Amino acid sequence: MADPDDRRTGEILRKVEPDDLQRFGLIPEFIGRLPVIATLDDLDEPALVKILTEPKNALVKQYQRLFEMENVGLTFSDDALKGVARKAIARKTGARGLRSILEGILLDIMFDLPTMQGVEEVVVNAEVVEGRAQPLLIYAEKKGGAASA
Repeated sequence: MADPDDRRTGEILRKVEPDDLQRFGLIPEFIGRLPVIATLDDLDEPALVKILTEPKNALVKQYQRLFEMENVGLTFSDDALKGVARKAIARKTGARGLRSILEGILLDIMFDLPTMQGVEEVVVNAEVVEGRAQPLLIYAEKKGGAASA
C-alpha cells in the first residue's frame, strides 16, 4: 500500500463510498441525489502533450494558424511541448492551463511579428518555455542583389 502522502487525489477519491460522504458531513438526502460517484485520474505529461498536438483543434495547431496569417511558420520542439505539459502539472491546472501557458510564451512575439520584416519561422524550445530565452526567429534569405546594367 502506498504512503498516504504519495497517493494522488484520484486514487483516494476512487475508494470513497456514500458512508464516507455522510461521515464527512453531507446529509443523506444530498448523497441520495448523487446517482454516480466518478473519479478521474490526473493527466500525465504524455497525455497533455497529446492534448496540445493531436485533436483537430489542438492548441498548437491554433497558434500555428495564427502565425500563418502573418506568413510565418511556428514550430515547437518535443522538449518544449513536454516543458509546457510539466508547467501545467506544476501549476495543477491540467489541460485547462495549457492555453494560458502558451499565450504567456507567445504573446510578445505575436505582438511584434507584424512589424518584423523577413521572419519566416518562429521556433520554440524548452529554454523558451522555461523563460531562459526568447523564441528563435528564422529569417528568409534575401533574393537578388544589386541590379546589373
